[in-house]
Amino acid sequence: MSKGWLKAIAETPALRDRITIVGLNDINPDAAHRLAAEFGLSRAAVESDLDALLNGTRPDLLFDVVIPGARHDVVATALEHGCHVLSEKPMATSLADARALVALAAKAGKTHAVVQNRRYIAGARRIRGLIDSGALGELTALHADFFIGAHFGGFRDVMQNVLLLDMAIHTFDAARFMSGRDALAVYCLESNPRGSWYQHGAAANAIFELAGDATFTYRGSWAAEGANTSWESQWRIIGTRGTLLWDGLDGFAAHVVAGDEGFHRPLADLAVPEPADAGQTRGHASVIADFLRAIETGTPPETVGSDNINSLAMVFAAIESARTRQRVTIAA
Repeated sequence: MSKGWLKAIAETPALRDRITIVGLNDINPDAAHRLAAEFGLSRAAVESDLDALLNGTRPDLLFDVVIPGARHDVVATALEHGCHVLSEKPMATSLADARALVALAAKAGKTHAVVQNRRYIAGARRIRGLIDSGALGELTALHADFFIGAHFGGFRDVMQNVLLLDMAIHTFDAARFMSGRDALAVYCLESNPRGSWYQHGAAANAIFELAGDATFTYRGSWAAEGANTSWESQWRIIGTRGTLLWDGLDGFAAHVVAGDEGFHRPLADLAVPEPADAGQTRGHASVIADFLRAIETGTPPETVGSDNINSLAMVFAAIESARTRQRVTIAA
């Protein structure tokens, strides 16, 4: 996954001119050396020991692209060395670890944010703008379908709660971002369908209660062959005046009520305007740019840990609900 980050930096002049990669850390140094060669980072130090690398290079920033189980120790070490940290998702493997990292970042006076790159795409920004405009009326519900037959191999195949913990965080965070609302409670059913090549939890169905008397439903599977959705899910977003459909790619259809008579009220097409700021639609590059802006201005980035923990709390509440078969309230 580090290749996606390094590619975003290399291909974005505004980032390339402001960021110098001074070191690469991997428990397998050969992998780090191969990465350095691929991206022309001949001057970057390579170390298997993070403390040694940070002591030797004294960086301003650390990009944390490790597997979730290693995240807490890597971020904590970086903060102790005075680094700002931008982490892969999920922010932590438990809410306790996430809260600890929020506290450590505050104590260190450093910024710790999470790469929720899927909110930095044109579709998510267009929907947020349309909801904020009030054109759909008052928001009442968001519904997301995510069905992909994904054959990764590696650590995901043996993860517990693989869909909820490793992927659904993107959709949950998108629901929070697009609606502008936090989740209050959830009921979730998790399963591992027949034929799944994952060890645990490749599918889930969840109903979230959102602030402001709205609902968010999620239906997902990473072991569903035959009709893949977009990685961004397929969405139906309902307001008191109309409905927006988004296929997760470039397909939008929005209609609002245009009369007050008839069994089915007459409808009018509703345009979904382009994002006001195209600079916020470039995935990883936009996340990194927002992170740099936050450091330089002293203002929190959009995905700062103290806010993104609310998306992570949705994940762990869904996991707890699936385990207990009970409605679970959500508190970060």
